[in-house]
Amino acid sequence: MSADYPATLGHATERGSGGRATAVAHPNIALIKYWGKRDEHLILPRADSLSMTLDLFPTTTRVHLDPEAGHDEVTLNGRPAEGEALRRVVAFLNLVRKRAGLASKAVVASENTVPTGAGLASSASGFAALAVAAAAAYGLGLDATALSRLARRGSGSAARSLFGGFAVWHAGTDSGTALQADLSSYAEPVPVSDIDPALVIAVVDAGPKTIPSRAAMRRTVETSPLYEPWAVSSGDDLRLMRAALLAGDFETVGEITERNALGMHATMLAARPAVRYLSPATLTVLDRVLRLREDGVPAYATMDAGPNVKVLCRRADAERVAEAVRDAAPSGSVLVAKAGPGARLLPGSG
Repeated sequence: MSADYPATLGHATERGSGGRATAVAHPNIALIKYWGKRDEHLILPRADSLSMTLDLFPTTTRVHLDPEAGHDEVTLNGRPAEGEALRRVVAFLNLVRKRAGLASKAVVASENTVPTGAGLASSASGFAALAVAAAAAYGLGLDATALSRLARRGSGSAARSLFGGFAVWHAGTDSGTALQADLSSYAEPVPVSDIDPALVIAVVDAGPKTIPSRAAMRRTVETSPLYEPWAVSSGDDLRLMRAALLAGDFETVGEITERNALGMHATMLAARPAVRYLSPATLTVLDRVLRLREDGVPAYATMDAGPNVKVLCRRADAERVAEAVRDAAPSGSVLVAKAGPGARLLPGSG
Protein backbone atom coordinates (compact mmCIF):
# COMPACT_ATOMS: atom_id res chain seq x y z
CA MET A 1 0.00 0.00 0.00
CA SER A 2 1.29 3.49 -0.79
CA ALA A 3 -0.13 6.94 -0.25
CA ASP A 4 0.02 10.18 -2.24
CA TYR A 5 -0.14 13.27 -0.03
CA PRO A 6 -2.05 16.43 -0.95
CA ALA A 7 -0.23 19.74 -1.08
CA THR A 8 -1.98 20.91 2.08
CA LEU A 9 -0.15 18.24 4.10
CA GLY A 10 3.28 18.84 2.61
CA HIS A 11 3.53 22.54 1.83
CA ALA A 12 6.65 24.39 2.90
CA THR A 13 6.17 27.06 5.55
CA GLU A 14 8.58 29.08 7.68
CA ARG A 15 11.66 26.93 8.19
CA GLY A 16 13.62 26.60 11.42
CA SER A 17 16.39 29.13 12.01
CA GLY A 18 18.51 28.98 8.82
CA GLY A 19 17.12 25.58 7.90
CA ARG A 20 18.39 24.23 11.23
CA ALA A 21 16.51 22.64 14.10
CA THR A 22 17.27 20.60 17.20
CA ALA A 23 14.73 18.40 18.96
CA VAL A 24 14.68 16.10 21.95
CA ALA A 25 12.40 13.13 22.59
CA HIS A 26 12.12 10.38 25.17
CA PRO A 27 11.36 6.67 24.78
CA ASN A 28 8.07 5.17 25.77
CA ILE A 29 7.12 1.78 27.16
CA ALA A 30 3.93 0.21 25.86
CA LEU A 31 1.53 -1.02 28.51
CA ILE A 32 -0.81 -2.28 25.80
CA LYS A 33 1.62 -3.68 23.26
CA TYR A 34 2.24 -2.90 19.63
CA TRP A 35 3.16 -6.20 18.00
CA GLY A 36 2.34 -6.81 14.37
CA LYS A 37 1.91 -4.68 11.24
CA ARG A 38 -0.80 -4.91 8.62
CA ASP A 39 1.13 -2.63 6.26
CA GLU A 40 4.96 -2.72 6.26
CA HIS A 41 5.38 0.33 4.03
CA LEU A 42 3.11 2.75 5.90
CA ILE A 43 3.83 1.06 9.26
CA LEU A 44 0.20 0.54 10.12
CA PRO A 45 -0.31 -1.67 13.18
CA ARG A 46 -2.80 -4.49 13.52
CA ALA A 47 -4.11 -3.20 16.86
CA ASP A 48 -4.20 -0.06 18.99
CA SER A 49 -1.54 0.36 21.67
CA LEU A 50 -1.02 2.51 24.76
CA SER A 51 2.20 3.65 26.39
CA MET A 52 3.89 5.71 29.07
CA THR A 53 6.65 8.11 28.01
CA LEU A 54 9.68 8.01 30.31
CA ASP A 55 11.76 10.81 31.80
CA LEU A 56 14.99 8.86 31.12
CA PHE A 57 17.17 8.19 28.05
CA PRO A 58 16.45 11.26 25.88
CA THR A 59 17.55 11.40 22.25
CA THR A 60 18.73 14.76 20.94
CA THR A 61 18.81 15.21 17.16
CA ARG A 62 20.13 18.15 15.15
CA VAL A 63 19.17 18.65 11.50
CA HIS A 64 20.44 21.34 9.17
CA LEU A 65 19.99 21.66 5.44
CA ASP A 66 22.96 21.78 3.09
CA PRO A 67 21.81 22.77 -0.44
CA GLU A 68 25.33 22.11 -1.79
CA ALA A 69 25.58 18.54 -0.50
CA GLY A 70 25.15 15.58 -2.83
CA HIS A 71 23.99 13.19 -0.11
CA ASP A 72 22.72 13.16 3.43
CA GLU A 73 25.31 13.02 6.20
CA VAL A 74 24.15 11.11 9.30
CA THR A 75 26.05 10.52 12.53
CA LEU A 76 24.75 8.48 15.48
CA ASN A 77 26.50 9.06 18.80
CA GLY A 78 29.41 10.69 16.99
CA ARG A 79 29.94 7.92 14.44
CA PRO A 80 28.88 7.89 10.78
CA ALA A 81 25.71 5.86 10.34
CA GLU A 82 25.87 2.94 7.97
CA GLY A 83 23.88 -0.08 6.83
CA GLU A 84 20.26 -0.36 7.88
CA ALA A 85 20.45 2.57 10.32
CA LEU A 86 21.57 4.93 7.54
CA ARG A 87 19.02 3.54 5.09
CA ARG A 88 16.13 4.17 7.49
CA VAL A 89 17.16 7.76 8.23
CA VAL A 90 17.67 8.63 4.55
CA ALA A 91 14.32 7.04 3.63
CA PHE A 92 12.68 9.14 6.32
CA LEU A 93 14.36 12.33 5.10
CA ASN A 94 13.20 11.53 1.56
CA LEU A 95 9.64 11.41 2.88
CA VAL A 96 10.07 14.80 4.56
CA ARG A 97 11.61 16.31 1.42
CA LYS A 98 8.74 15.05 -0.72
CA ARG A 99 6.20 16.67 1.58
CA ALA A 100 8.16 19.93 1.79
CA GLY A 101 8.80 20.18 -1.95
CA LEU A 102 12.52 20.72 -1.27
CA ALA A 103 15.52 18.80 -2.59
CA SER A 104 18.21 19.91 -0.12
CA LYS A 105 20.15 17.16 1.58
CA ALA A 106 20.59 17.27 5.33
CA VAL A 107 23.27 16.89 7.96
CA VAL A 108 21.84 14.89 10.87
CA ALA A 109 23.56 14.36 14.20
CA SER A 110 21.77 12.24 16.79
CA GLU A 111 22.86 11.53 20.35
CA ASN A 112 20.98 8.56 21.74
CA THR A 113 21.28 7.67 25.44
CA VAL A 114 19.05 4.58 25.17
CA PRO A 115 20.89 1.24 25.11
CA THR A 116 20.23 0.52 21.43
CA GLY A 117 18.74 -2.87 20.54
CA ALA A 118 18.05 -3.89 24.13
CA GLY A 119 14.25 -3.71 24.04
CA LEU A 120 14.13 -0.22 25.55
CA ALA A 121 12.50 1.56 22.59
CA SER A 122 15.57 3.37 21.24
CA SER A 123 13.91 3.79 17.84
CA ALA A 124 10.90 5.51 19.42
CA SER A 125 12.88 8.41 20.85
CA GLY A 126 15.19 8.48 17.83
CA PHE A 127 12.54 8.89 15.15
CA ALA A 128 10.33 11.12 17.29
CA ALA A 129 13.24 13.55 17.68
CA LEU A 130 14.13 13.25 13.99
CA ALA A 131 10.52 13.89 12.94
CA VAL A 132 10.27 17.08 14.99
CA ALA A 133 13.70 18.41 13.98
CA ALA A 134 13.42 17.51 10.29
CA ALA A 135 9.89 18.90 9.98
CA ALA A 136 11.08 22.22 11.43
CA ALA A 137 14.27 22.36 9.36
CA TYR A 138 12.36 21.68 6.12
CA GLY A 139 9.57 24.08 7.04
CA LEU A 140 6.64 21.68 7.32
CA GLY A 141 3.74 23.26 9.15
CA LEU A 142 2.61 20.16 11.05
CA ASP A 143 0.55 19.99 14.22
CA ALA A 144 1.14 17.33 16.88
CA THR A 145 -1.16 14.81 15.22
CA ALA A 146 0.54 15.17 11.84
CA LEU A 147 3.97 14.95 13.48
CA SER A 148 2.85 11.75 15.15
CA ARG A 149 1.85 10.30 11.78
CA LEU A 150 5.20 11.37 10.35
CA ALA A 151 7.21 9.83 13.21
CA ARG A 152 5.27 6.59 12.70
CA ARG A 153 6.79 6.25 9.24
CA GLY A 154 10.24 5.97 10.81
CA SER A 155 9.30 3.67 13.69
CA GLY A 156 5.80 2.76 14.79
CA SER A 157 6.36 3.36 18.49
CA ALA A 158 7.82 6.81 17.73
CA ALA A 159 4.25 8.01 17.11
CA ARG A 160 3.63 7.74 20.86
CA SER A 161 6.86 9.49 21.93
CA LEU A 162 5.51 12.75 20.49
CA PHE A 163 3.44 12.99 23.69
CA GLY A 164 4.28 13.08 27.37
CA GLY A 165 2.70 10.88 30.00
CA PHE A 166 0.30 8.31 28.56
CA ALA A 167 -0.55 8.10 24.86
CA VAL A 168 -2.65 5.85 22.66
CA TRP A 169 -1.69 4.96 19.08
CA HIS A 170 -4.74 4.34 16.92
CA ALA A 171 -4.31 1.51 14.44
CA GLY A 172 -6.70 3.26 12.07
CA THR A 173 -8.79 1.74 9.32
CA ASP A 174 -8.19 0.18 5.92
CA SER A 175 -11.48 1.39 4.46
CA GLY A 176 -11.05 3.89 1.64
CA THR A 177 -7.75 4.88 0.01
CA ALA A 178 -4.19 4.34 1.18
CA LEU A 179 -4.07 8.02 2.11
CA GLN A 180 -7.17 7.67 4.28
CA ALA A 181 -5.66 4.63 5.99
CA ASP A 182 -2.47 6.57 6.68
CA LEU A 183 -4.31 9.60 8.05
CA SER A 184 -6.36 7.41 10.39
CA SER A 185 -3.32 6.02 12.26
CA TYR A 186 -1.80 8.45 14.77
CA ALA A 187 -1.17 8.85 18.49
CA GLU A 188 -2.73 11.24 20.98
CA PRO A 189 -2.60 11.84 24.74
CA VAL A 190 -4.74 9.76 27.09
CA PRO A 191 -6.60 11.42 30.00
CA VAL A 192 -5.38 10.02 33.30
CA SER A 193 -6.36 10.57 36.92
CA ASP A 194 -3.61 10.99 39.51
CA ILE A 195 -2.10 7.49 39.78
CA ASP A 196 1.49 8.78 40.31
CA PRO A 197 3.21 5.97 38.38
CA ALA A 198 6.82 4.86 38.16
CA LEU A 199 8.56 2.24 36.04
CA VAL A 200 11.43 0.31 37.56
CA ILE A 201 13.59 -0.87 34.66
CA ALA A 202 15.64 -4.02 35.16
CA VAL A 203 18.25 -4.19 32.40
CA VAL A 204 19.30 -7.82 32.70
CA ASP A 205 21.00 -7.79 29.28
CA ALA A 206 21.93 -4.52 27.54
CA GLY A 207 23.29 -6.20 24.42
CA PRO A 208 21.67 -6.41 20.98
CA LYS A 209 18.68 -8.72 20.65
CA THR A 210 19.18 -12.18 19.19
CA ILE A 211 16.34 -11.54 16.72
CA PRO A 212 15.58 -7.99 15.51
CA SER A 213 12.11 -6.80 16.46
CA ARG A 214 10.90 -6.42 12.87
CA ALA A 215 11.85 -9.99 11.96
CA ALA A 216 10.39 -11.37 15.18
CA MET A 217 7.17 -9.45 14.68
CA ARG A 218 6.76 -10.69 11.13
CA ARG A 219 7.43 -14.31 12.12
CA THR A 220 4.94 -14.12 14.98
CA VAL A 221 2.16 -12.66 12.83
CA GLU A 222 2.73 -15.17 10.03
CA THR A 223 3.20 -18.38 12.03
CA SER A 224 1.87 -18.15 15.60
CA PRO A 225 -1.57 -19.73 16.12
CA LEU A 226 -1.93 -17.58 19.25
CA TYR A 227 -1.42 -14.24 17.53
CA GLU A 228 -4.94 -13.45 16.30
CA PRO A 229 -6.66 -14.34 19.62
CA TRP A 230 -4.12 -12.16 21.46
CA ALA A 231 -4.67 -9.24 19.05
CA VAL A 232 -8.43 -9.41 19.65
CA SER A 233 -8.01 -9.60 23.43
CA SER A 234 -5.52 -6.71 23.26
CA GLY A 235 -8.32 -4.47 21.96
CA ASP A 236 -10.41 -5.42 24.98
CA ASP A 237 -7.40 -4.74 27.24
CA LEU A 238 -7.02 -1.26 25.80
CA ARG A 239 -10.64 -0.29 26.39
CA LEU A 240 -10.44 -1.50 30.00
CA MET A 241 -7.06 0.20 30.48
CA ARG A 242 -8.33 3.59 29.34
CA ALA A 243 -11.25 3.34 31.74
CA ALA A 244 -8.94 2.34 34.61
CA LEU A 245 -6.53 5.23 33.90
CA LEU A 246 -9.40 7.71 33.86
CA ALA A 247 -10.74 6.28 37.12
CA GLY A 248 -7.31 6.26 38.79
CA ASP A 249 -7.58 2.49 39.40
CA PHE A 250 -3.88 1.64 39.63
CA GLU A 251 -4.29 -2.06 40.42
CA THR A 252 -6.43 -2.66 37.35
CA VAL A 253 -3.96 -0.71 35.21
CA GLY A 254 -1.19 -2.96 36.51
CA GLU A 255 -3.08 -6.20 36.04
CA ILE A 256 -3.90 -5.35 32.43
CA THR A 257 -0.32 -4.26 31.78
CA GLU A 258 1.14 -7.55 32.96
CA ARG A 259 -1.32 -9.88 31.26
CA ASN A 260 -1.00 -8.04 27.95
CA ALA A 261 2.80 -8.38 27.96
CA LEU A 262 2.76 -12.03 29.00
CA GLY A 263 0.22 -12.72 26.27
CA MET A 264 2.43 -11.08 23.67
CA HIS A 265 5.41 -13.21 24.68
CA ALA A 266 3.19 -16.29 24.57
CA THR A 267 2.41 -15.52 20.93
CA MET A 268 6.14 -15.34 20.22
CA LEU A 269 6.86 -18.64 21.95
CA ALA A 270 4.15 -20.23 19.79
CA ALA A 271 5.71 -18.91 16.58
CA ARG A 272 7.38 -21.43 14.28
CA PRO A 273 10.24 -21.46 14.99
CA ALA A 274 9.73 -19.93 18.41
CA VAL A 275 10.88 -16.40 19.22
CA ARG A 276 12.25 -16.50 22.75
CA TYR A 277 13.48 -13.32 24.39
CA LEU A 278 12.88 -14.31 28.01
CA SER A 279 16.09 -15.34 29.77
CA PRO A 280 16.58 -17.08 33.15
CA ALA A 281 17.27 -13.65 34.64
CA THR A 282 13.98 -12.38 33.19
CA LEU A 283 12.05 -15.19 34.87
CA THR A 284 13.80 -14.56 38.19
CA VAL A 285 12.71 -10.91 38.10
CA LEU A 286 9.14 -11.93 37.18
CA ASP A 287 9.05 -14.27 40.17
CA ARG A 288 10.25 -11.46 42.43
CA VAL A 289 7.49 -9.13 41.16
CA LEU A 290 4.93 -11.79 42.04
CA ARG A 291 6.37 -12.05 45.55
CA LEU A 292 6.15 -8.27 45.93
CA ARG A 293 2.42 -8.46 45.25
CA GLU A 294 2.06 -11.30 47.72
CA ASP A 295 3.71 -8.99 50.26
CA GLY A 296 1.15 -6.26 49.55
CA VAL A 297 3.16 -4.09 47.13
CA PRO A 298 1.19 -3.37 43.90
CA ALA A 299 3.89 -4.06 41.29
CA TYR A 300 3.29 -5.38 37.77
CA ALA A 301 5.74 -6.51 35.12
CA THR A 302 5.89 -5.74 31.42
CA MET A 303 8.45 -6.71 28.76
CA ASP A 304 8.99 -5.58 25.21
CA ALA A 305 10.90 -7.47 22.52
CA GLY A 306 13.86 -8.34 24.69
CA PRO A 307 14.84 -9.89 28.02
CA ASN A 308 14.60 -6.74 30.13
CA VAL A 309 11.76 -6.24 32.60
CA LYS A 310 9.93 -3.04 33.45
CA VAL A 311 7.92 -2.98 36.66
CA LEU A 312 4.98 -0.61 36.93
CA CYS A 313 4.40 0.61 40.48
CA ARG A 314 3.48 3.72 42.40
CA ARG A 315 6.24 6.27 42.90
CA ALA A 316 5.95 5.80 46.65
CA ASP A 317 6.88 2.13 46.22
CA ALA A 318 9.55 2.59 43.55
CA GLU A 319 12.62 2.31 45.79
CA ARG A 320 11.32 -0.82 47.50
CA VAL A 321 10.55 -2.37 44.14
CA ALA A 322 13.97 -1.37 42.79
CA GLU A 323 15.72 -2.94 45.78
CA ALA A 324 13.81 -6.20 45.30
CA VAL A 325 14.64 -6.27 41.60
CA ARG A 326 18.34 -5.60 42.27
CA ASP A 327 18.42 -8.60 44.62
CA ALA A 328 16.79 -10.74 41.92
CA ALA A 329 19.17 -9.62 39.16
CA PRO A 330 22.45 -8.60 40.85
CA SER A 331 24.46 -8.72 37.61
CA GLY A 332 22.15 -6.27 35.82
CA SER A 333 21.33 -2.61 36.32
CA VAL A 334 18.16 -1.09 37.73
CA LEU A 335 16.77 2.35 36.97
CA VAL A 336 13.68 4.18 38.16
CA ALA A 337 11.73 6.20 35.59
CA LYS A 338 8.77 8.51 36.01
CA ALA A 339 6.35 9.80 33.41
CA GLY A 340 8.28 12.00 31.00
CA PRO A 341 7.67 14.88 28.60
CA GLY A 342 6.72 14.81 24.95
CA ALA A 343 9.04 15.58 22.05
CA ARG A 344 9.93 19.24 21.62
CA LEU A 345 12.07 21.69 19.67
CA LEU A 346 14.95 23.24 21.58
CA PRO A 347 15.44 27.02 21.69
CA GLY A 348 16.82 28.57 18.52
CA SER A 349 15.12 26.06 16.24
CA GLY A 350 12.48 28.44 14.96
